[in-house]
Amino acid sequence: MFEPLYWIIRRDLTIAMRRRSDIFTTLIFFVIVVSLFPLGIGPEPDTLRLIAPGIVWVGALLASMLALELIFSADHRDGTLEQMLLTPQPVSLLVAGKVIAHWLVSGIPLVLMSPLLGVQYDLSWEALGTLVVSLLLGTPALSLIGAIGAALTLGLRSGGVLLALLVLPLYIPVLIFGAGAVEATVSGLGGQSHLSMLAAILVASLVLAPLATAAALRVAED
Repeated sequence: MFEPLYWIIRRDLTIAMRRRSDIFTTLIFFVIVVSLFPLGIGPEPDTLRLIAPGIVWVGALLASMLALELIFSADHRDGTLEQMLLTPQPVSLLVAGKVIAHWLVSGIPLVLMSPLLGVQYDLSWEALGTLVVSLLLGTPALSLIGAIGAALTLGLRSGGVLLALLVLPLYIPVLIFGAGAVEATVSGLGGQSHLSMLAAILVASLVLAPLATAAALRVAED
């Protein structure tokens, strides 16, 4: 059952390595968004620590949205997606493989870069650790939720604008709990409860998002 999942992930990662510009575009966008705020606000450490969780998380959310259209668009154009829908394997399993590959390409670089960007905001080591954990839990949920919107807007004109309108309301809980975990750590309250909520959102997304995305893909291809 998991052999098709492995091959989908391997195939998409191979294609992504041939299109490194897409990876670097997302990462550079994240770095630019997060790095400009300290330059504009000033070097006051207390202010930077206060705004850091929200800025880093908003940057990660926008960077994740930037790469959403890449999940299915290329396969839709060349007919590969239609062939996937005709295979005997569950479509939700194939969708999960594509989302995992998308997260490995677009989400993991954001997680790895976040501690370096957090240093600009004078975050403590504990806060940086919470930031990394929150992104590890939150960015896969963003990819899973975003895949639903990417499937619903597949092949539409101006699909990027509609995609943003569809997924942004669903992203708000992830943003609140992700930024809240770091903020609670900075204030000394501890971010465990926020991280638990992020983990719950991730589990729910893992169960429900592939099924919803598979149904949306069937509608888009009909």
